[in-house]
Amino acid sequence: MLVNDWDQVRSRLRRALHAAGEFVYGMTTYEWVRDLRQERGEVEHLFVLITFGDIIGLPILPPYYTLRLLPYVVPLINSWKRSLLRERDWTDLACLIEGIG
Repeated sequence: MLVNDWDQVRSRLRRALHAAGEFVYGMTTYEWVRDLRQERGEVEHLFVLITFGDIIGLPILPPYYTLRLLPYVVPLINSWKRSLLRERDWTDLACLIEGIG
Protein backbone atom coordinates (compact mmCIF):
# COMPACT_ATOMS: atom_id res chain seq x y z
CA MET A 1 0.00 0.00 0.00
CA LEU A 2 2.83 2.38 0.84
CA VAL A 3 4.63 1.71 -2.45
CA ASN A 4 1.52 2.57 -4.45
CA ASP A 5 1.21 5.92 -2.65
CA TRP A 6 4.82 6.81 -3.48
CA ASP A 7 4.20 5.95 -7.13
CA GLN A 8 1.25 8.33 -7.22
CA VAL A 9 3.27 11.10 -5.60
CA ARG A 10 6.13 10.52 -8.04
CA SER A 11 3.70 10.56 -10.97
CA ARG A 12 2.10 13.83 -9.84
CA LEU A 13 5.51 15.39 -9.27
CA ARG A 14 6.60 14.36 -12.76
CA ARG A 15 3.47 15.88 -14.29
CA ALA A 16 3.93 19.10 -12.32
CA LEU A 17 7.57 19.40 -13.43
CA HIS A 18 6.55 18.75 -17.03
CA ALA A 19 3.86 21.44 -16.84
CA ALA A 20 6.33 23.89 -15.28
CA GLY A 21 8.85 23.13 -18.03
CA GLU A 22 6.22 23.72 -20.72
CA PHE A 23 5.24 27.00 -19.04
CA VAL A 24 8.84 28.23 -18.94
CA TYR A 25 9.35 27.14 -22.56
CA GLY A 26 6.26 29.09 -23.60
CA MET A 27 7.45 32.18 -21.77
CA THR A 28 11.03 32.13 -23.02
CA THR A 29 11.69 30.39 -26.32
CA TYR A 30 8.38 29.50 -27.99
CA GLU A 31 8.25 32.69 -30.07
CA TRP A 32 11.85 32.20 -31.24
CA VAL A 33 11.16 28.64 -32.29
CA ARG A 34 8.01 29.67 -34.16
CA ASP A 35 9.84 32.46 -35.99
CA LEU A 36 12.75 30.18 -36.87
CA ARG A 37 10.40 27.53 -38.27
CA GLN A 38 8.63 30.15 -40.37
CA GLU A 39 11.97 31.49 -41.62
CA ARG A 40 13.12 27.97 -42.49
CA GLY A 41 9.95 27.40 -44.49
CA GLU A 42 10.47 30.61 -46.42
CA VAL A 43 14.07 29.67 -47.21
CA GLU A 44 12.98 26.21 -48.36
CA HIS A 45 10.35 27.73 -50.66
CA LEU A 46 12.94 30.11 -52.09
CA PHE A 47 15.34 27.23 -52.67
CA VAL A 48 12.71 25.24 -54.54
CA LEU A 49 11.81 28.33 -56.59
CA ILE A 50 15.43 28.83 -57.60
CA THR A 51 16.07 25.19 -58.43
CA PHE A 52 12.71 24.19 -59.91
CA GLY A 53 11.33 27.51 -61.12
CA ASP A 54 10.87 26.01 -64.58
CA ILE A 55 7.82 24.19 -63.19
CA ILE A 56 6.05 27.56 -63.12
CA GLY A 57 7.89 29.03 -66.11
CA LEU A 58 10.86 30.67 -64.38
CA PRO A 59 14.04 28.80 -65.38
CA ILE A 60 17.05 29.95 -63.37
CA LEU A 61 19.41 26.98 -63.08
CA PRO A 62 20.48 24.72 -65.95
CA PRO A 63 18.62 21.37 -66.02
CA TYR A 64 21.77 19.39 -65.16
CA TYR A 65 21.98 20.87 -61.65
CA THR A 66 18.24 20.66 -61.22
CA LEU A 67 18.26 16.93 -61.95
CA ARG A 68 21.05 16.35 -59.46
CA LEU A 69 18.99 18.03 -56.73
CA LEU A 70 15.73 16.33 -57.67
CA PRO A 71 15.87 13.48 -55.08
CA TYR A 72 16.21 15.97 -52.25
CA VAL A 73 13.45 18.30 -53.40
CA VAL A 74 10.71 15.85 -54.44
CA PRO A 75 9.12 15.76 -50.95
CA LEU A 76 8.90 19.58 -50.92
CA ILE A 77 7.35 20.15 -54.35
CA ASN A 78 3.69 19.55 -53.42
CA SER A 79 3.75 21.87 -50.41
CA TRP A 80 5.70 24.44 -52.43
CA LYS A 81 3.10 24.44 -55.23
CA ARG A 82 0.32 24.70 -52.67
CA SER A 83 1.98 27.67 -50.98
CA LEU A 84 2.51 29.45 -54.30
CA LEU A 85 -1.08 28.94 -55.37
CA ARG A 86 -2.56 29.79 -51.98
CA GLU A 87 -4.89 32.74 -52.03
CA ARG A 88 -3.29 35.68 -50.23
CA ASP A 89 -4.90 38.36 -48.15
CA TRP A 90 -3.56 41.75 -47.13
CA THR A 91 -3.41 40.51 -43.54
CA ASP A 92 -0.75 37.97 -44.61
CA LEU A 93 1.61 40.89 -45.17
CA ALA A 94 1.06 42.36 -41.70
CA CYS A 95 4.08 40.47 -40.34
CA LEU A 96 6.29 42.33 -42.84
CA ILE A 97 5.28 45.75 -41.52
CA GLU A 98 7.49 46.78 -38.63
CA GLY A 99 5.68 47.23 -35.36
CA ILE A 100 2.79 44.92 -36.23
CA GLY A 101 2.62 41.30 -35.14
